[in-house]
Formats: sequence, C-alpha cells, structure tokens
Amino acid sequence: MTTQPFELISSDGKRIKGDRADGRGRQILFITGFLSKRWGNKSKALAQWCQEKEWGFCCYDVRGFGDSEGQFTDYTLSDWIADARTVMESIKTGPPVTIVGNSLGSWIAWLIAQEFPVVEELILIAPAFNMMGERAKTISKDRLHDWHTAGWMPWDDDPLHKDWPLSWKWVEESEQYWTKTFDIVRPVKTTILHGQDDIVIPPEGSQHFADELRRHEPRFPLDLRLIPGDHRLSSPEHLELFLRLVMREH
Repeated sequence: MTTQPFELISSDGKRIKGDRADGRGRQILFITGFLSKRWGNKSKALAQWCQEKEWGFCCYDVRGFGDSEGQFTDYTLSDWIADARTVMESIKTGPPVTIVGNSLGSWIAWLIAQEFPVVEELILIAPAFNMMGERAKTISKDRLHDWHTAGWMPWDDDPLHKDWPLSWKWVEESEQYWTKTFDIVRPVKTTILHGQDDIVIPPEGSQHFADELRRHEPRFPLDLRLIPGDHRLSSPEHLELFLRLVMREH
C-alpha cells in the first residue's frame, strides 16, 4: 500500500508523525500498543487489506516514541490519549472509521470512540484496560514503594522496558480513566480478541471489562472472543482471523 507521511502539531508544539492513505467507503485507524512503533505485523497486514478493499488507512507514533517528537519521560497516558484525539480530528471528515487497537492502544481506542461519532466499529486486540493501575497491583511491595517514592520506574527490568522509565503519574491517570470508563457509553460495535493463555495481558481483564460493560449497558453490541493459546495474533493464521473480523459485513 502506498501511504503518505504526515505530521500533526500537538498542544506542546511537538510533531506527531504517521502515515496514511486515502480511500473510500471506510478507513482504518491503527493504534499501537505500549512501546510499539506504528509499523509492525498487524499494521502492515491491515494496510495491505485496506489497499485491496480501497479503504483508507492511518497509523502513527505517539509523542516521545518512534518517529514522533518529544522525550518519552515527558508524556503520560493522558498525552497519548490526546495524540489519538489529534489524529482522529485530522481524519474525521473522511469515510466512517474502524479503530483497531492493540494492547494499551485498545483502551485508548475505546476512550476515543466515545468522543467521535465517525467511529463506527472497534477491534480490540488483547486490550490492556487500566494497564498501569493493574501493574501496580501485581508487583512486590518493595518495588511498589520504590516506584511511588522515587516517582519513576520502568515497567520491568528486562531489556525491552528497562530504558523507558514511567512516572507514578501513569498509575494515577490509569486509575482515574478506568473509573470513568463506563460513565458515557456510546453503542459502538466492538469486537475483543484475546488469547486465553496470554500471560502478558491476562484475558481476565477483557472478561472483567465485558462483564462491567454489560452490567451498565446490557444491549451493548459487544463480541468477546477468547481464543485458545497464548498468542497475540502475530502468527499468519491468527492475523488472517483478525483481518476477517475487521472486514466482515463490509
């Protein structure tokens, strides 16, 4: 798919950088997971399918990561939500939007979809609802104390995460947004895909979200699919399943 780079100026003057292609009938916005750049297996596969369907496609990097400007430590969850909002503002006059979110990007997708009527469908892959709030509940008391008192802590000490310290504000904001998740619920067609044995983002989070959503809105158009295995839809066969779900009924 031939995409064109774009730059959007955020509230702090830093540039949000991404790629998009125009299309007709529908457009897909892909929102990445935590510490993921905009181009990966899922976004590349989505872009190819959008080309075949002559749909629009858009993906971007959040501020402080990937190609977008800014220092990682200067931003928190509210900033990344604001980035998604800025991108949505730039495409909202086009065809109806399906947002595909991955991990933390799924929760951001959910929050953004409540604000923009042009969003008609959500595909949420292994959604990380209240990601940092849940993380704070699972680590040792000593590590939690250090995080709270020092103010900064990487998600984990493994090579992927150790160089990306998170402020305690991430936890506070995560909990604040979670408490408001069901305050205003717009009936956007939503599919959740989650591996039953996912140990990175446990599927119990998706089940809890679904239960709470149905408690608030019993008729909400939600399709929760807990898929056997610990995959995160990265294998070819699971990507095919994912794409079929995205494309169904269009």
